[in-house]
Amino acid sequence: MRFDTKAIHAAQPPDPLTGAVNVPIYLSSTFVQSAPNRHKGYVYSRSANPTRTVLESALAELEGGRRGLAFSSGLGAFATLLEHLPGGSHVVTGNDLYGGTWRLFEHHRRQFGLQVTYVDATDPEALEQALDARKTALLYLESPTNPLLAVTDLRRGARAAHRRGAIVAVDNTFASPALQRPIELGADIVLHSTTKYLGGHSDVIGGALVVGSRALGNRLAWLQNAVGAVPSPFDCFLVIRGLHTLGLRMRAHSANGMRVARELERSPKVRSVHYPGLASHPQHALARRQMGGFSGMLSFELKGGAAAARRFLKGVRVFALAESLGGVESLAEHPASMTHASVPREVRLASGVTDGLVRLSCGIEDGLDLVEDVRRGLARV
Repeated sequence: MRFDTKAIHAAQPPDPLTGAVNVPIYLSSTFVQSAPNRHKGYVYSRSANPTRTVLESALAELEGGRRGLAFSSGLGAFATLLEHLPGGSHVVTGNDLYGGTWRLFEHHRRQFGLQVTYVDATDPEALEQALDARKTALLYLESPTNPLLAVTDLRRGARAAHRRGAIVAVDNTFASPALQRPIELGADIVLHSTTKYLGGHSDVIGGALVVGSRALGNRLAWLQNAVGAVPSPFDCFLVIRGLHTLGLRMRAHSANGMRVARELERSPKVRSVHYPGLASHPQHALARRQMGGFSGMLSFELKGGAAAARRFLKGVRVFALAESLGGVESLAEHPASMTHASVPREVRLASGVTDGLVRLSCGIEDGLDLVEDVRRGLARV
């Protein structure tokens, strides 16, 4: 079964009671038992809910995993993943990282002895040197990264981590399973903010883990129940609805991302454009090998720094100034003062997130309107 068909039908047969083609929303917190511990598979909705089961099963099938787990946010999924690591564990991760992930590493988990090494994850040798067979428990990667759209060789990174006994988790939010499936490239766990492309309509907050191993999936499911960061049945329904059009939307997002990236690359006011679909991107060949498209996410650096970025953001009309990404509408944001504001300036600059960097999430509007809007913003710079 091909991806677009799976997105509509995976784990979603018509309701056996009514024939409804849409998944019912089971708004029940608890379920009747015929005798103590004798039930129909559901006891309490923190532990499991029928609507959530459909979402989790569909996500597992789309990502090629053995078990899917839904959470109340992407950070809820990430925090639960970290609960799997013993105290004092060592994590290797990229130095271009979502600000909320960095914040959880640095401002919370370090107090419990977590050790984190940040490296240029696009450099396979640097990545391998950072892995320590005696202590590294997790290799955690974003690819493409947020916000610089760097691409890591996932297959090579997974092999190196597994040789040292570490598990590999990949944040696949920017690509979605429509464009990239990290488990097929060797990863053990895939993480998503389902708020983004999977939901696709900027109307739900959610997260997910998809696990390639049944044993590891069972362990993380135990933690999901114990920690309790689970989504509501209605939120699960909204993500399921979003999955139905994921393939169609990702093709439109990708087409618009390419058009906007090419327009920006032609501008003398732009210092650099970060988009894996461009031949000028340093990992373009790798992205073509391990991705089936390049999504609608891109970032670019203006020569005029923060002042130029503010003028650009004030000048656009179709791109709305807002955090988040992956919805049908186009969004623009300033990472230094928005999504990555919790990262100290010196750390941010060292990773390449400058004050003149703007991140765009290209929606599915008419591509010419987006190009014209970018021109409108550049005219203000």
